Amino acid sequence: MQRRSSLSGKQKAAVLLIALGQDVAAEIFKRLSQDEVEQLTFEIANVNKVGMEQRESILEEFRDLAMAKEYIQTGGIDYAREVLERALGPQSAQDVLARLTSALQVRPFHFARKADPNQVLGFLQDEHPQTVALVLSYLEPSQAAMIISELPTELQADVARRIATMKGTSPDVIAEVEEILESKLSTMTAVDNSHTGGIEAVVNILNGVDRSTEKSILEQLATRDPDLVDEIKKRMFVFEDIIFLDSKAIQRVIREVDARDLQLALRVAREDVKDVLFNNMSKRMAEQFQEDMEYMGPVRLRDVEDAQQRIVGVIRHLEDIGEIVVSRGGGDDIIV
Repeated sequence: MQRRSSLSGKQKAAVLLIALGQDVAAEIFKRLSQDEVEQLTFEIANVNKVGMEQRESILEEFRDLAMAKEYIQTGGIDYAREVLERALGPQSAQDVLARLTSALQVRPFHFARKADPNQVLGFLQDEHPQTVALVLSYLEPSQAAMIISELPTELQADVARRIATMKGTSPDVIAEVEEILESKLSTMTAVDNSHTGGIEAVVNILNGVDRSTEKSILEQLATRDPDLVDEIKKRMFVFEDIIFLDSKAIQRVIREVDARDLQLALRVAREDVKDVLFNNMSKRMAEQFQEDMEYMGPVRLRDVEDAQQRIVGVIRHLEDIGEIVVSRGGGDDIIV
């Protein structure tokens, strides 16, 4: 049996997944990339036997690292070190922090994510739009949505555009902004500048604002960058979201779209999506529809995705002309 010190990180991860059990491991796999899943599956397949002592040792290591990460996010490196020293002793605490900080990247503006959005708004309302965009891209989408909704109308689209087109940001710039906003993050914390901003960030924010704010932002943005608006709209409503339409709207969509497209789109759809659509067809139509799907034969995934996208285009068109509405989270927020 291998000693704990001789195991690689991947081998430890494999042992951890085995120890946690199949159900937990399956949930973890859902959150990993295909490459990571393949690598871990290979390691798991090559674990011949996991002894009790080895399993307990790796579980303890995982627990210590998870605990240290939580302490860092709560109060910074110094706070984490103090708590861990009391719990594990100075040497063990240092070892845990060394292992964690070598790979851990704590996102900036942690203090702002815990603050009231109105307080953050107070900091940002007189700042340059690029500064506002930078901070909002690091906040939780719900916080950012509340803040962007309160910005002046003429500033909202500008900030949304800057978030959507934002690439990497210099750590020095982030540090300077953090200082202005009285950030308490430790200077030892690594800065992650590779996953800030982008289309998904602005989509998440717009999904949380009221419809009038969303419409105003997109209309203003369309005058500057119509291609960007098209890309944002594509990601704001996906085929599976059809379940959020009411029955009248679903029936209108069924009448409007090409039957072949709908048959293709349902080939890989979730059961709840299929149920919603079939329940809004006549019994005869649903039976004929399912029979046609059975005789369709193999189809390319790309063809299925293209069909789903065409249906989404029809839905967006019906929304734009006011023929259907889509109620979504946030009380009475409505897309029209």
